[in-house]
Amino acid sequence: MTIGRFLGISLLAVVAGCNQTDKPADLGVTSDPSGVQAAAQQQTQVAVIQGSCPQVFLRDGTAVLQRFGKGAKDDPQNLAYQVTLADTTRQCVMNENQLVMTIVVQGRVVVGPAGASGTVTVPIRVSVMDGDTAHYSELVQFPVTIPPDGSAGQFIFTQSNVSIPGGSGGFTKAYVGFEEGSAKKRRK
Repeated sequence: MTIGRFLGISLLAVVAGCNQTDKPADLGVTSDPSGVQAAAQQQTQVAVIQGSCPQVFLRDGTAVLQRFGKGAKDDPQNLAYQVTLADTTRQCVMNENQLVMTIVVQGRVVVGPAGASGTVTVPIRVSVMDGDTAHYSELVQFPVTIPPDGSAGQFIFTQSNVSIPGGSGGFTKAYVGFEEGSAKKRRK
């Protein structure tokens, strides 16, 4: 008999929840014209299936950056710090004529024998290529914090609004890696 009462009460609760009305604003209905524009914008930006979103790769030889003390090079005893890029992911959204990517890379910094805690700036290049055609290329000077206790630190690098043509070929790939150079934005 107790089970029957429990089921009856549960059924009443479900039915009562179905009869509840929401405010028009909660349903996305508004008399404000800007709300209509926002809804139209959301409809023009459609999430892209990950299979259609270009994969992110770390360029060979560019996933590790080592900095040494003054006048030293390739001497492990004079290593100030080492920064490494590792795991990558991405998200894509399609608007009227472009595919817009957000690229995320996980990284790690380790202080060396000649290093100290603080913030260092590392040059990270993000590019999107379709064969030999460059759709996007930007060099970002990214701050990375070396922990005060001398332990390894982790960071997340995010590059948003990476816009490429919507009809890019199936061989389009995104690349991330360390690079020397200025922080000026370059598009080819």
